[in-house]
Amino acid sequence: MTVFTKKLTAAIPVMLLCASLSGVTTMSYADTTNPNAPVSLVKTWDKTFAESTKVDHRKVTFKNRYGITLVGDLYIPKDRGERKLAAIAISGPFGAVKEQSSGLYSQTLAEKGFITLAFDPSYTGESGGYPRNVASPDINTEDFSAAIDFLGLQKEVDRNRIGVLGICGWGGMALNDAAMDTRIKAVATSVMYDMSRAMGHGIGDGKDRYTTADRRTVLQYLNAQRWKDAENGTFAPGGHDIYVDEKGKATTSERILPETLPANPNPVLKEFFDYYRMPRGFHARSVNSTGAWNATMPLSFMNMPLLSYANEVTIPTLIVTGEKAHSRYFAEDAFKAIGSKEKELVIIPGANHVDLYDNVAGKIPFAKFEQFFKTNLNSH
Repeated sequence: MTVFTKKLTAAIPVMLLCASLSGVTTMSYADTTNPNAPVSLVKTWDKTFAESTKVDHRKVTFKNRYGITLVGDLYIPKDRGERKLAAIAISGPFGAVKEQSSGLYSQTLAEKGFITLAFDPSYTGESGGYPRNVASPDINTEDFSAAIDFLGLQKEVDRNRIGVLGICGWGGMALNDAAMDTRIKAVATSVMYDMSRAMGHGIGDGKDRYTTADRRTVLQYLNAQRWKDAENGTFAPGGHDIYVDEKGKATTSERILPETLPANPNPVLKEFFDYYRMPRGFHARSVNSTGAWNATMPLSFMNMPLLSYANEVTIPTLIVTGEKAHSRYFAEDAFKAIGSKEKELVIIPGANHVDLYDNVAGKIPFAKFEQFFKTNLNSH
């Protein structure tokens, strides 16, 4: 992973001068004159799953309300004919890229007759945004709405039949967007996390981990890091799960996942490692595979609860989680909070959290997702 350590403002004057002298007017992320432009647009197939012969695939770009250019993969059924189809915007997991789980979900659901869009959220993957490796409850919710903007402009899409699907941490973003964006007709999540709760209260064994004092310690730790970043003109990397010991000291790792597994690892750590760090799910652009977020990234999540308006989600809602998923309590509590009269909680027997990232264990209920979206994105 590249960690950007130069102040953006220091780089811009030289780059602007070079552009002026050369007569170049097109800006790209590479020269930092437009930090919102894509990092890359890889055309070759570089996914963690095999390419389907049943769908057409193309790389696309679109902008969100903040001017950040997002990069996505659009999947369209080959046998679509001339009719307009229902569409689904898909993203997640938290710290993943579209070449991993969201791409697999998108391609599979496209095989089942939907137009689907897997996209990299702002500041990650191939999408634009500086500094790199940042997440935001506001901007990442907006990313879903920007994906809906894009889908609704495609000639193959019926803009009155658009849904969203969020995996892991993007499950909370999807539900948050569904409470706000009235264009969404159905919303689904898979092994969802509520990232505001996860970072603001600590991921625990079926319940929040932080005491009120722990939470204060975490805030002090993160704001002390802000001083360091301001003094150094850098954004230090750091894991987003911060530990507070019995003496009230906060610490975190410099990587989300270690280079190698320790002896007798925590089972959840092993789940994530076996996906993100192994050939099964590794991708060079994935924050989880190669490094860490900006260390101060959790701050905005700690006082901006994503599911504050969950009771205003009134559209059909499907929440899927694993029986053995450490994240199961997030899904169950979100399900209770959702205001829709048409909501369903599906718990997959024997499945842990990462079992629903790919289909190595054969546990992703694609037929259930297909049925849900076909039922609720029908033409009225």
